[in-house]
Amino acid sequence: MEQNNMDRNRIAARPDQSRGLILLLVALLVVLLFWQIRPWLFSVHDRKAMPRAITPRGDLAEDERSTIDLFRQASPSVVFITSKARRRDLFSLYATEVPQGTGSGFVWDENGYIVTNFHVIKDAEAADVTLSDHSTWPARLVGVEPDKDLAVLKIDTQGRALHAIAVGTSADLEVGQKVFAIGNPFGFDQTLTTGVISGLGRVIQSLTGRPIEGVIQTDAAINPGNSGGPLLDSAGRLIGINTAIVSPSGAYAGIGFAVPVDVVNRLVPQIIRYGRPPRAGLGVTLDDHMARRLGMEGALIREVRPDSAAEKAGLRPLQYDSRGRIRVDLIVAVDGQPVRNSRDLFRLLDAREIGDRVALRVWRPEEQIDVEVTLQAL
Repeated sequence: MEQNNMDRNRIAARPDQSRGLILLLVALLVVLLFWQIRPWLFSVHDRKAMPRAITPRGDLAEDERSTIDLFRQASPSVVFITSKARRRDLFSLYATEVPQGTGSGFVWDENGYIVTNFHVIKDAEAADVTLSDHSTWPARLVGVEPDKDLAVLKIDTQGRALHAIAVGTSADLEVGQKVFAIGNPFGFDQTLTTGVISGLGRVIQSLTGRPIEGVIQTDAAINPGNSGGPLLDSAGRLIGINTAIVSPSGAYAGIGFAVPVDVVNRLVPQIIRYGRPPRAGLGVTLDDHMARRLGMEGALIREVRPDSAAEKAGLRPLQYDSRGRIRVDLIVAVDGQPVRNSRDLFRLLDAREIGDRVALRVWRPEEQIDVEVTLQAL
């Protein structure tokens, strides 16, 4: 009897289980169906969307038009320079030219002379110049002035007209003036950046260790590849050559430097004429390291070249006497202006010409003397 009751209970439970399973399947189907139609129920898409009507801009601002006109006027003068090195195949022994570095430059005149930085081409064995029309021409080295980080190349465009840059002056610049740099940063040719003159009369060191005076500081973005390109005033005139930056990372950090155009305009014609500008000097070799070791302040003369202006004036090289005591000539003033080291001396002589006479104050362990020296060509 009990067995029959249990069988009847099992039979009664089966329909309940079946109904539960059916309800679960229906619920799953509803969820899946909802998931499929959800994008249409709550869609963010509008299939009737069309382009917006363009709002009329109106005229460009006056300063924008000025910048555009300046770029159109000056950019044809700016060039892209690719320096090359020769590599020789070890098996075939054939020499090939491979790109080594890039920089900027500008057309100096219609004769094909191109001005850039010395450091752009200093290790190159060949170079190509790419004009604003993207034509590329092999360049020959005309000459350099490493002390001012200047170099001049020449291209033969086979009669094609060149657009020479307009030359200004750096003598009347003011802090706050707008400036414009055009160059090829990171290989992006014909790039324009803008800024102001942040400072004047800065001094930076050239690759030779000699100071470059009167340098222009700017916040116009200058990056690797801008070197050798022009810094322009708001009239589109050349006022400097972008040369260096101060940056912990090596990229733009808001401080750039340009060699002033008055230096460029004085030296480039001399480079074109002679290959390297004749420089006035004393004919001595200086040693700041020895001066510091001896605790002395001034330009210490280590060597005096034979038959030089310094030798004719009686200046002496570094020597030791028979007792081992040092004999030294230390230049401490030029024309009454103090000299603390060799950079001061170079700075004071840079503006002098060959044949100029300068008054030197020379300190010796036994005495201090004043001598006149006629500057010679170095």
